Amino acid sequence: MTTFELGELKLAASADFHVHLRDGELMETVVPTIRQGGVNIVYVMVRFYRRFMSDTLIIYVQPNLQPPILTPEHAIEYRSKLEAIEPRVLYLMSLYLSSSTTPEIVRRAKDMGISGVKCYPAGVTTNSSAGITDYNAFFPVFREMEKLDLVLNLHGECQSGNGIDELNAEESFLPTLLQLHSEFPKLRIVLEHCTTAAAIQAVQSCGPTVAGTITAHHLFLTKSDWPDDPFSFCKPVAKLESDRVQLIRAAASGIPKFFYGTDSAPHSAAAKRKGAAGIFTQPYATQLIINAFERAVEAGILKASDVHADMLANFLGNFGRAFYKVAAKSREEIQLRPEPVKISHHFGDSSREESKVVPFRKGEDARVLKWITETN
Repeated sequence: MTTFELGELKLAASADFHVHLRDGELMETVVPTIRQGGVNIVYVMVRFYRRFMSDTLIIYVQPNLQPPILTPEHAIEYRSKLEAIEPRVLYLMSLYLSSSTTPEIVRRAKDMGISGVKCYPAGVTTNSSAGITDYNAFFPVFREMEKLDLVLNLHGECQSGNGIDELNAEESFLPTLLQLHSEFPKLRIVLEHCTTAAAIQAVQSCGPTVAGTITAHHLFLTKSDWPDDPFSFCKPVAKLESDRVQLIRAAASGIPKFFYGTDSAPHSAAAKRKGAAGIFTQPYATQLIINAFERAVEAGILKASDVHADMLANFLGNFGRAFYKVAAKSREEIQLRPEPVKISHHFGDSSREESKVVPFRKGEDARVLKWITETN
């Protein structure tokens, strides 16, 4: 453990406002880990994985397309599958923004309890070729979302090319964020998985309807960590140390615009070693944040007085619940004790690389987490 240590903590259950839970066998593996990480509310992103068998491996395809969640009916069907695995979690559902998305679909989504719509720019992440290239074409959709108070979730990167690469793709996208906020000032917008100081500044410059989620892994990683470690590779990629410092400070700032979204994105170990982008943090979602803040105090990035139970409760749940206008599923609480437990080396079938999932920081110390008031 780190030199600075918070001691025993009692917190409200965490809420994760950006998670990928997949489908099929992978879904069966990862959904039971949600509560292991101290979480009882998740905002479910719309990318699945389908398995295709070959003679030598199983290939996981990100189905923004296969199939994407384009309709509220499909979202509700998927939610039922998740609830059948773990019913003690509140699943907030989203739709995938595509050429088939219309104001009428937005109205149906609102009526059926869908929370938001996720926008992937074309080509910025695995299998996002069906993403959008012209934001203006979706202004009627955004206008209806603003009217009905649905959330627009933005994967904030531009497509590579013309001087744009994975290190500056997020910063290049920020004028689009500012344009959308200017056009639709009452539309709630979340810039997902912020990775740069520029993104933090852009979110802060906007009005209260714009927020940003921050992951656990981006509080640990920089651009030197992922080129040689497939289990630290994600999109958007981790950037500079100066960016990491600003992410930590934003997360600890007490500014309601910034709250937790793990972007936990599980892949099989085989797929990760072949270059799949995504980091699996779900089983230790709460513990990783506490460890990141303890390390930040030890490194002089934060003061010890910056890190306390109220700040943790706000970043880990209160601010996100307020932005999404959702109450806690219950008054559940978790206890985190400072005695260390090792992060598991894998989840799923350890005998098959195609079935096991390797979590972030495997083998490192985490805290013991216990539910002290729990839904039956």
